[in-house]
Amino acid sequence: MHTLVFATNNQHKVDEIQSLVGNDFHIIPLKEAGIDIDIPEPHDNLQDNAAEKARTIYQLTQNNCFSEDTGLEIDFLHGAPGVKSARYAGEDRNFQANIDKVLVELISTENRSAQFRTIVCLIWENKEYYFEGICKGSISKVMHGAKGFGYDPIFIPDGASKSFAEMNMEEKNVYSHRQKAVTQLFSFLKAL
Repeated sequence: MHTLVFATNNQHKVDEIQSLVGNDFHIIPLKEAGIDIDIPEPHDNLQDNAAEKARTIYQLTQNNCFSEDTGLEIDFLHGAPGVKSARYAGEDRNFQANIDKVLVELISTENRSAQFRTIVCLIWENKEYYFEGICKGSISKVMHGAKGFGYDPIFIPDGASKSFAEMNMEEKNVYSHRQKAVTQLFSFLKAL
């Protein structure tokens, strides 16, 4: 079994990715790797932020690692909140406030189309690789469900009748942007 450091302390993301990769890889979050820093995300795009996080962890640990950056991109808001998704309503990363802000901004429109986009940056033996996953969907007018995290209660993927927050992990993985990027990542690793 290979061990990979995942540049996050978000246990929801760790659980989601571990559920996708099964027993072939052991995913270690930052705390388990002995890293207790908040890695800055200073860039205005997902790929550069993902790379920043992966490079920082690789420099600290010299271990194979990966990071991801994910954004909710809403058509009516010209791609916002995008790279600022976690801090859309302020630096404290309050997702209820973020959801409330999105719902207020969309109150006057029927155009609720959106997508989640994930970029994964893998550093494997000192080389960088990138993988992208997209899930198209729409923003509901009210919150639905209590599972998941972030914008899950207001995002309904195309082809689904319920929000991410109403789905169990297996259902969510059918649609998940993160699943699509991570599947590419681990297909690549298995082929090495």
